[in-house]
Amino acid sequence: MKKVLIIEDNDDVRENTADILELANYAVNTAQNGKAGVEKAIELLPDVIICDIMMPELDGYEVLQELNKHSKTASIPFIFLTAKTDKSDVRKGMNLGADDYLTKPFTENELLDALNSRLKKHDFLKREYSQTIEGVSQFIEAASNYLNIDHLSKKYVPQKFKKKTILFREGNTANALYYIQSGTVKTYKTTEKGKEFITGLFSAGHFVGQLSLLSDYGSYIESAATLDDVELYEIPKSDFTSLIQTNKDVANKFVSLISNTLVDVQKHMVNVAYASVRQRAAKALLDIHNKRILLNNEAVGISITREDFACLIGTATETAIRMLTEFKEEGLISIGSARKIIIEDIETLENLALFG
Repeated sequence: MKKVLIIEDNDDVRENTADILELANYAVNTAQNGKAGVEKAIELLPDVIICDIMMPELDGYEVLQELNKHSKTASIPFIFLTAKTDKSDVRKGMNLGADDYLTKPFTENELLDALNSRLKKHDFLKREYSQTIEGVSQFIEAASNYLNIDHLSKKYVPQKFKKKTILFREGNTANALYYIQSGTVKTYKTTEKGKEFITGLFSAGHFVGQLSLLSDYGSYIESAATLDDVELYEIPKSDFTSLIQTNKDVANKFVSLISNTLVDVQKHMVNVAYASVRQRAAKALLDIHNKRILLNNEAVGISITREDFACLIGTATETAIRMLTEFKEEGLISIGSARKIIIEDIETLENLALFG
């Protein structure tokens, strides 16, 4: 049973509103002024608050400001209940963070619709989703129910791709977002002279292609290819667009869900721009190691061609090989079978990545 707190100084309005909500199966608590309302809100932590504006002790605006100071009450849906209809008053309340605005006199249906709408939105936004294909499917199903749309896919079928398969090319029409179930994918840009620059390496649990779908160009802003055999889930652009363009709250939550790798991409760009080749090489090895971009496990070693490693750190292949040779001679790494790179001294590599 959802808990509602009504903060209203008019006895008749407070009691009538409480009666309506109790009959609708809500657990109702009331307060007759703003100060008492703040105290009860902090004590009871209701699911939603209905609050008058013009009240003694504290007015509705002050109540909302006080509740916004406390982490446990700041996110509670807040509905203003008032006789004031001036647009500036509505704007002031919304700017403070109010979720809705009911003008007295109101009908029973208006009250219940406002309450149901706020609670439905709050339940959707506070739910957490894992950054897995199951989490994405759960999110899309919840978003479909929240938006009352039924054309979105609820389940996705995995697809398998062989090593060195091009998933999409820079400049082609962006038509899908990819979720990596297993294996490793590189994203890269190609210079006018045909040289590759790797913008990121992504493994199980990562999304690829979201930046292109979020851009205004309608095409992929980079290319993507598999580094080994991979299993991917393809999320059609139509599903992505529906979630991004239909509702701001849904869009923000979906972007947050799929953007787990964007900060890493930004850090990689900064590292390439300002760090020395030696630092970049050390950091790249650590990043790959920490993300477990390996064949089977950490003991097997890092499987990456010297050409891809050079593209990752933004240098010539010969320079990348020289850096690896230096690291080997210093005892930081060793080279195993099939030219796999095995990290031997993580602490020294970490210091090198930080300080050069």
